[in-house]
Amino acid sequence: MISIRAMNDLLLPRLIQYSLARHLRTMPAVVVTGARQTGKSTLVQALVPGKRRFLSLDDLTVADLARRDPEALLEGATPVTLDEVQREPGLLSAVKQNIDRKRSPGRFLLTGSANLLLMRRVSESLAGRASYLILWPMTRGERLGTGECGLWGQLLSEEFGRWEEILKESQRPRQNWKDLARLGGFPVPAVHMKRPEDRSIWFEGYVRTYLERDLQQLSSISALPDFRRLMRAASLRIGQILNQTELARDVALPQPTAHRYLNLLEVSFLFVRLPAYAVSRTKRLMKSPKIYWGDVGLALHLSGEPDPRGAHLENLILLDLLAWRDARQEQVEVLFWRTATGEEVDFVIESKDTLLPIEVKATTNPRLSDTAGIRAFRREYGPSSLPGLLLHAGDTLAWLTSDVLAVPWWQVC
Repeated sequence: MISIRAMNDLLLPRLIQYSLARHLRTMPAVVVTGARQTGKSTLVQALVPGKRRFLSLDDLTVADLARRDPEALLEGATPVTLDEVQREPGLLSAVKQNIDRKRSPGRFLLTGSANLLLMRRVSESLAGRASYLILWPMTRGERLGTGECGLWGQLLSEEFGRWEEILKESQRPRQNWKDLARLGGFPVPAVHMKRPEDRSIWFEGYVRTYLERDLQQLSSISALPDFRRLMRAASLRIGQILNQTELARDVALPQPTAHRYLNLLEVSFLFVRLPAYAVSRTKRLMKSPKIYWGDVGLALHLSGEPDPRGAHLENLILLDLLAWRDARQEQVEVLFWRTATGEEVDFVIESKDTLLPIEVKATTNPRLSDTAGIRAFRREYGPSSLPGLLLHAGDTLAWLTSDVLAVPWWQVC
């Protein structure tokens, strides 16, 4: 079982463990990406202990050999795990050549703290030779020790007449979403740290390491205060439509610079652009995305906000959806929907020809008026859309209308 080790020495399984095993049985190279400190190194070291060589590019000796003689580093019949491979992108050419000489499943397991799919040299070197998985910060289920995410797949696959029964049977523990938001999903602060002041110190160290070390390996940034100012401004806009011109103006940066900085945050898995839903996939690319963060605890630290807002509950739900999406074998899309007149649904799951609209409200008392966006969406897309879910912070599990089920968020996630 692939896991992280908690303070009480229990092993906490991760959601992608089964997907990872399946990919290693199929592809000669598997790449696990995700933000720094999501648990990638721990996960891959726990995989078949003693049967894979583990080499970390954070080790200066390994990095030096990778630079000078990558073939020597990779030689031998034992499968190899290369951790933080983005530190020496040139090593990937040697990986490619090794695969081409002998194409055996699971030969290489690579991890990286930047989105390797968006790094040209990586995608060119491993085209057709690698599959990719993302390790997001821990879901609530992972923190609870179940290694699970929300019940999204089960709700999609079952008749909606059974949704209430499925949710009641899940018996997931109630939790204050604000407490969960403050913890974030990085294993160290979420699992190992109990005091808020300790987590604050950890998050500040994380930001400094990212700005002063990781970021510089992706792109030369001379004005780190400007970059941090943009991070704070973006963290204050969680759940909003991205307006890069306005954002650049507010932080006194040229628009192209703000655009480049946001791309760097996205490639580091710290920033998430959520695309808009439209029937035409071309139109989706043209519509402005909504913005979220890759970890809610980090976003709260950057913004300096004393208390989480409703947008932070949205962000928590989105991260669970993304973790579920990226651990699945079948492809699904997670998007949002908004019309020119302001009708909106926070999230839309698109699975084949089926749509599931989801609205998130921080209220403890969901009302009929909270269903307006979902009902507008269903009027627009008719039989393609399942009934919608209204996730809220209370205890009500009931159909508010014939096509909108009010559900406590903690009974789904």
